[in-house]
Amino acid sequence: MRPMKEDDLFEVHAIERASFPNPWHLSTFRGEIHNRPISSPYVIVHRREKRIIGYIIYWHIKDEIQISNIAVHPDFRRMGVGESVLREVLSRLEKGGAKFVSLEVRPSNQAAIKLYHKLDFDILGLRRDYYRNPPEHAVVMAKYLN
Repeated sequence: MRPMKEDDLFEVHAIERASFPNPWHLSTFRGEIHNRPISSPYVIVHRREKRIIGYIIYWHIKDEIQISNIAVHPDFRRMGVGESVLREVLSRLEKGGAKFVSLEVRPSNQAAIKLYHKLDFDILGLRRDYYRNPPEHAVVMAKYLN
């Protein structure tokens, strides 16, 4: 895992389009790169293939973290990549003094919800009509760090 760079954006955006029905615009990712240190965009690079296979973006405001986007390339899903990245990020954040991590997820994304539960995230509630294309509520999940 390394910080996202402008040169990564086309690969990142391809993963985004393959992962979500209403993908972020390329300019949104560019904005995240330029919004450091609040925004922390990282890419996951496959060691052997030397290509980007995923990414995570989170905002760090005081001792609270908001995971705003995470995705793994379809060819590398169900291999533990997402779990490994989340465990690494949560460990770094906890060591850095973060106390609370939250995120939103589509209720239809049961694989992600299952992973977040495995990592001890709890459901806090719903954000009604949060997503578009297709319309769906968002499940708000969070975890307190020690």
